[in-house]
Amino acid sequence: MEPIILASSSPRRQEILKMLNIPFQVIMPNIDETLTSTCLDIEEVPELLAREKVAAVIHSLPAGQEIPWVLGADTVILFNGEIYGKPESNEQACEFLRKFSGKTHEVITSIVLYNGRNKTYSSRKSKTKVTFSQLTDGEIQWYADTGEWHGAAGGYRIQSLASCFIKNIEGSYSGVIGLPIFELYDILKEQNYSLLN
Repeated sequence: MEPIILASSSPRRQEILKMLNIPFQVIMPNIDETLTSTCLDIEEVPELLAREKVAAVIHSLPAGQEIPWVLGADTVILFNGEIYGKPESNEQACEFLRKFSGKTHEVITSIVLYNGRNKTYSSRKSKTKVTFSQLTDGEIQWYADTGEWHGAAGGYRIQSLASCFIKNIEGSYSGVIGLPIFELYDILKEQNYSLLN
């Protein structure tokens, strides 16, 4: 299989590519992820950011270098019409969890794949509903104090200790982690990148 450039430093995304035996190298994109355009549909933000990550990596490579595949992904949490990104402090992580407590929010992960052969972009979107149990202040503080919220959209990681509080999910578990496997497989198949070799 040809190596893919992963435009993300996320260990979770790297773990999923390793599980699928996809050879990859990581190049961190240098973009501003605080984009909030008022003229943009809120659900389109992750795709735009994923596309910007891919473009940033392509532009960072030496001129004339052959670029086979570049994969970008972005995850946002939507709740009451607002985007919840990565918390900036322990207090903000607690605030996010208080809002999610006993309620359902939506996790949207978009992936964008650049095919260097025909210089095209393809994208897929995964939408998952996540329901938290009712959390006590003690549980919220305990979780925030673990530090798991660092670098996590919405301030929690479903694949770790936060799973104690997840009552239900409807949709893609891997999408909530940050790289939806079905959508990834689908996009690779569409681009004639076979995992079956």
